[in-house]
Amino acid sequence: MDRRSLIRNAGMAGVLAAGMAPAVHAQATIRWRLASSFPKSLDTIYGAAETFSKAVRSMSGGKFEVSVHAAGELMPAFGVVDGIQNGTVECAHTAPYYFFGKDECFALGCAIPFGLNSRQMTAWIYEGNGGKLMRDFYAKYSIVNFPGGNTGAQMGGWFRKEVKAVSEIKGLKFRIGGFAGRVVERLGGVPQNIPGGEIYQALEKGTIDAAEWVGPYDDQKLGFNKVAPYYYYPGWWEGGPQLEFYVNQKAWDALSAEHKAIVEAASSHSHVVMQARYDALNPGALKSLVGAGTKLRPFPADMMSAAFKAASEIYDDLGTKNPNWKKIYADYAHFRGEQNLWFRFTEASYDRFMQTQKL
Repeated sequence: MDRRSLIRNAGMAGVLAAGMAPAVHAQATIRWRLASSFPKSLDTIYGAAETFSKAVRSMSGGKFEVSVHAAGELMPAFGVVDGIQNGTVECAHTAPYYFFGKDECFALGCAIPFGLNSRQMTAWIYEGNGGKLMRDFYAKYSIVNFPGGNTGAQMGGWFRKEVKAVSEIKGLKFRIGGFAGRVVERLGGVPQNIPGGEIYQALEKGTIDAAEWVGPYDDQKLGFNKVAPYYYYPGWWEGGPQLEFYVNQKAWDALSAEHKAIVEAASSHSHVVMQARYDALNPGALKSLVGAGTKLRPFPADMMSAAFKAASEIYDDLGTKNPNWKKIYADYAHFRGEQNLWFRFTEASYDRFMQTQKL
């Protein structure tokens, strides 16, 4: 052994004898950018991304940071899928059905008319085949997806004039998100796909006749009650719309197993917190809106029936044209049937009873 080797080994032995490990270079902090499809003013839906970011930072001890950017800061609200695909950002938070124009199956990752409610959607994704089916579908777009919140069943939206029958939908310019516009179109309406931050101005100016967003808490913050007096229910096109976090495939692959687990845990945490906030905040907001003069109305029965029939026809038609849809929707529809059978005897009957009681 030469002198230099001897000194090196003696030095290492001394370090170990002193109970000290050799210095290890600290791992560099991971910094991601997240593009949201929502404005900062909506602390519930935009806030889900902030919940995610805080959880990632906390669980990583500050070694993994995700900066959250509102719609329009890095890219338009409806530009996040392209942003993920081309690697402009590492992740995004959005409503998948905004992108049904690329492929109708995007809507299945969020909500379709007369689809799953929020609990059923979570069950399909986490415990049914939904998680694998949607993950395989998104792979075509270099996307790795994670559940990122749910609003629960939504309201049917704000109308400048009262709607008493399905025939009155004809010619009505209705801002309605995603896939549901195709059903409205079959009913004679004129669907408009407008980002949340631009709805108020369109409704105020009369560019549109009606608009839906989420529910009382968000709708009140956006001021829709000031420009449209009639508030309809239920939002039959959004029985349980799921938001998602989209992660660029290369960015995901570059993460360690530990950091991948952190992303999964943070998304699940955000998923739960978002709906909890909506459920907690919507009742008070609805009371406030009604107290200020908002006129609550149920959608006409003939409209509900006509919309259900039209949606079913669209799904059948898609099954003959889109092989992705045929594969995923078959499983989705089967799961929905099983879930509704179960909920009919439990959740639904319990809720019906409780809602007639004086508490």
